[in-house]
Amino acid sequence: MRNKKTKKMVLFSMLLAIEVILSFTPLGFLRVGFLSVTMLHIPVIICAMALGKRYGAALGFVMGFCSFYNATFQPTITSFCFTPFFSMGGVQGNWTSLLIAFVPRIALGYGSGWIYEKLLHRNENAAALIAGLSGAAINTIGVLGGIWIFFKAPYEAVLGNTIVALLMTTVGVNSIAEAIIGAIVALAAHAVLRHKTL
Repeated sequence: MRNKKTKKMVLFSMLLAIEVILSFTPLGFLRVGFLSVTMLHIPVIICAMALGKRYGAALGFVMGFCSFYNATFQPTITSFCFTPFFSMGGVQGNWTSLLIAFVPRIALGYGSGWIYEKLLHRNENAAALIAGLSGAAINTIGVLGGIWIFFKAPYEAVLGNTIVALLMTTVGVNSIAEAIIGAIVALAAHAVLRHKTL
């Protein structure tokens, strides 16, 4: 039992380190032309599949914290959506910024792990595929939904009246690419996981 717990903690620590590296270096983003596809959800999905939904949620929290940290100390024009400690054009982040930074990422880890567990006994490959797709979708819908609910007017004030086009572009292009990458990596991770049990 102790050996099993140690193995889990070692794997979690490795995935945590990968998440931090991706969050604070250019390795976390795949840039192809005008696309900038995030890879930050990948370690969270793998963690959720390998260690379960609670570990996935914990690593999702780390992903959220990294987002909050970057928005606070390396801000971009829309960082007020992810931290209460940044303002742009008179628009100040607030406590709802923390919800957007943390809740979708925690839900990503928990949700993809839960889906993987529920579907695993029916079809292993389908479980991995759907877990990867849904993990990316949960993150995208949660973040963009939070921005739409809490910061629609401020977003428009900062960026101009283009939020609908911006969100649709993100959902229609980047998010699809992120979901596909998530699914491919999840399938690859499952191929390894089914031969190694912790």
